[in-house]
Formats: sequence, structure tokens, C-alpha cells
Amino acid sequence: MSALADILRFEALRGELQAVADQVAIRFARSSLSPVIREYLDFSTAICLPDGRMLAQGFSLPLHLGAVPRAMAATLDRWGDGLVEGDLVVLNDPYHGGMHLPDIFAIAPSFADGSLVGFVVVVAHHIDIGGRVPGGSGADSREIFEEGLRLPPVKLVSAGVHNTGLEEVIRANVRLPDVLGGDLAAQTSGCRQGAAALAELARRYGLPVFAAEAEKILEHARRSLANELRNWPTGHFTFSDVEDHDGISDNPVPIHVGVRVEDGRITFDFTGSAPQVAGSINATLSFTESACYAAVRALAREDLPVNAGFMDRVTVIAPEASIVNAAFPAGVAARGVIGYRVIECIYGALSAALPDRVPAAGDGGTSGLRFGGFVGGRRFQVNDIVCGAWGARPSSDGIDGAANMAANVANRSAEEIERDDPLLVRGYGFVDDTGGPGRFRGGLAIRRELELLAAEARFSLRSHRNLTPPYGLQGGLPGTTSKTWLVRDGERTLLPAKATVPLVGGDVIEHRSASGGGVGAPSARDPEAVRQDVRDGKVSPRTAREVYGVTIDEVDRS
Repeated sequence: MSALADILRFEALRGELQAVADQVAIRFARSSLSPVIREYLDFSTAICLPDGRMLAQGFSLPLHLGAVPRAMAATLDRWGDGLVEGDLVVLNDPYHGGMHLPDIFAIAPSFADGSLVGFVVVVAHHIDIGGRVPGGSGADSREIFEEGLRLPPVKLVSAGVHNTGLEEVIRANVRLPDVLGGDLAAQTSGCRQGAAALAELARRYGLPVFAAEAEKILEHARRSLANELRNWPTGHFTFSDVEDHDGISDNPVPIHVGVRVEDGRITFDFTGSAPQVAGSINATLSFTESACYAAVRALAREDLPVNAGFMDRVTVIAPEASIVNAAFPAGVAARGVIGYRVIECIYGALSAALPDRVPAAGDGGTSGLRFGGFVGGRRFQVNDIVCGAWGARPSSDGIDGAANMAANVANRSAEEIERDDPLLVRGYGFVDDTGGPGRFRGGLAIRRELELLAAEARFSLRSHRNLTPPYGLQGGLPGTTSKTWLVRDGERTLLPAKATVPLVGGDVIEHRSASGGGVGAPSARDPEAVRQDVRDGKVSPRTAREVYGVTIDEVDRS
């Protein structure tokens, strides 16, 4: 076969594997019941080789995909060669391959002509998983046993036969069993469809050729990242950031990273970070690894494939029983806050080495506003998220109203909330004068005001950068911090960054996300850009004058 034919075959298989992973994602999203999956797109898909190495990923959440290898390792450790065609394994236990309990992994082997050719993985955030807090993501649980139902790797389907007993146990332990059951069925269907498509690919190429080309795909990613890293400055770079609240109280939780770049490799060392805390914001090692992979991918110049080959060039050192590598039985339900902070630590460390790429800090991650209760005798569960702002980039403003790049989710519309849930959206929009000033301005904070229409509910809050503002870079100023108020009978009470509180009908939760930091000195901002910000309502005339040195007259504001 000619060199050109080899290249064409390689690229064709790469594209087809990507298409399989994406098709599984589309099928799953369209057939799911929960808005967490259907509208927020809080799920991921992947294809793995028989030994568990990830080969391809769908359009998904970066903070999920780095955990797939450890989920596969736990599955293979448990079942080894005991998996057969028609099996489907589920797991969510953070201490047996999972991340936090709402994220359930579904893993299906794919067989072609009797030979195992790989696995299809769908990981999805389910609307509830039981436990003491509706939604399963409360930050104030003190150990894993309070957080919901734990599933080690276990077969939900054995050789095509559904384990109805296991599903009955799962449904009996969650608040919305029909929704979870429907989403679990959608996961199962997506895995089956993907396994069939993967098997067809292997047959069409021939099993030996398929296996050989898969290794080439991994080597391509390995070599591509090595070449990218060789263009980065060599050295050791450090940074420290802080999470303001440990889930129980506003005790600061420091995170420290040392980043070493040399010889086409990158190492992240989190020695010096806080020990694991009493609240449930602790991250598993797999989640910390995911954050590191996401940061590297985001800073790369090239469109690099992220698979096991890519991961081979990245080393993560995280002390056991620390905030970035929790030990049993630490709570991990709200571990997302640490993943976001890890990425911003890495950005801070590399900001001097890659000043033309690294953005300022953003809103600290998506805010979680969760309501659970009953209305008309029917249980409801609202898992709302608020995606705030990106920090300014070295050559452009921060993005307003976008999710942190590691989450890749979306704000839910007011119309959808009011259609499906006992909530009235009293306010939703940007907050002016919040983007960190700079030559390039940080993204604006978002406010969300939600009134409870049910008689009562339990509300849990997970927010970020409540005390420590998002940092600016290169002389840019910090963004603003987040705030959340409970408004009852006209009286506003400031809530801590993370809390679980009872609500009564008519209560309003008023949340304002953090904003993004700026890049470059505010005095260097183009005056016309300042005037346009004033016209757009993003910056007030006073801030234009006092911070940017630009006087705004009535003509400018019209």
C-alpha cells in the first residue's frame, strides 16, 4: 500500500471513530429525560481499546473525559476477561473509578466476530442520586455515605439480559426514579448503538488492521503533544490560588501547583496543597488529572486529539488525602470547584511563560443552584447552573455568559425553567461594571433571581470566588466576587458561598456570579472600546472616566 493510501486510511478511521463517539452523544441527548442532560449537556462519550486506553472522545465535558481511564481500569480490575457481548457495566463510586455520585458511567464492550475490539463509554450527570441533599451535589456533606447511592463496577446488563433487581435498587434510592430510569435507559441505548457501530468499523477494516491503526492514532497524539510542548519555554513554574469555602465554613483552602515543562513532557505537582477538608469539595485524583489535561489542551496552538497517547505526555503528582486526591471516605459531591481552581492555578503558573495564550481568571466555574421538594403531590428537582464569565484573553475581551471551558455546558433559558419547574425567573442578565478592567476587559457577571412557587423546598448552593476575586494578568485588574442572597418578605440575607437552607413559598434566591479578570493596564484600552462598552450598558460613564480615563458625553451614550 502506498504512503498516500496509508495516510488516507489513518485519517478515515480517525474521522469515523470521532463520528461514532459524536453519534452516541447525539442519540443520548435526544433520548434523555432530564434537563441536566438534554439542555445543559452535562455528559460525555468516549471509545476505548480492549485494555481500557481511551481512543476517541465525543463533543463533551473536558472534566469528565480524563476520568474515563480510571473508570475503565476499575471495570477491568473487577471483571477482567469476564465481559461478554451484550454486557453493560455501570459505576459511580468515586473510590472505584468514579468522580462523584451523580456521574454514572455506563460501559459496553464491543465484539466483532467473537473478538473484543473495544468499549463504548457514556458518563452522565443524573438529576438525583439520593443522599441527604436533593440533587446529590451538596457541598456541606461530611463523608461519602451522606452523598447518595454508591455503585462499584456492576453489570446492569449481562449478555443482553437486564438486571431488573439492580435497577429496582437504584430507583428505590433516588428522588425521581422515573427520570433517572429513563436517562439510564438512554445511556444503555447509546452504548449499544456505539458498540454496534464500533464492531462494524473493526469488521470493515479487518481486526488486525483496526488494531494497528488504533496504535498509530495514539502515537500521533503522543507525538503531536510532545512537539507542542517542545515549543513551550522549558522550566519550572509555580502558582497558588485559594478556594474560599470548604463546604462547611469559609476556611480558605489553598491549592499550589508546580508545573515543569521539559523534553516534550509536562508535569503538574500539587505538593503543598491543602489536606482534604471536612466538606464535600474534595476532588478525586481522576478529576484533578482531567483538569490538567483540559488546561494543556486549551493552551495548545494545534487542534490536538485527546486520547491515551496525549495523556502519556502528562504526569500528575497529587499527595494522597489532599484536596486534589481525596482518600476514602471523604465527601466529593461538590468536587467541581476544585477542578476549576486547579485549571486557574495552572494558568497562573504558565502566565509568564505563555503570555500570549493564558487568559486571566474567570468566574471560578459554574454556580450550582438546586431546589428540591413537592408541588401538587409531585416531587420536583431543579438543578440550575449559572455560567458567568471568562477572564480577558491576551488579545481580546473575556466572553460574557459562557461556561468555564472545562465544563462546556450552557445556561438554561428562563422560559424552560418556568415551563418545567415551580420557579418564577424574576431576573436574569448581565451585571454592569463587573468585568475586570484592563486593556482587554474581563467578562461580565450574571445575575439570576428565582422565586419559589411551591409551598416549600430545600435549596443547596455551590458558588465560587466569593471572597477571593478572579485575578487579572499583565496589569489587568481583578474581576468581582460572587454573592447570593435569600430574599424573604422583602428582607435580604447574604448566604455563604456554599450552603443548604430550607425555603418557603415566595422566597427569592438572588445569585450573582463572579466576573472575569482583565488583561493589560486599563489605561491602554482603546477609548472607542470603552465608549462601546458604555453604549452597550456594560460599563458606566463613571467607571469609564475614573478607571479608564475616558470621558463620556451624551453623544457617546446615544
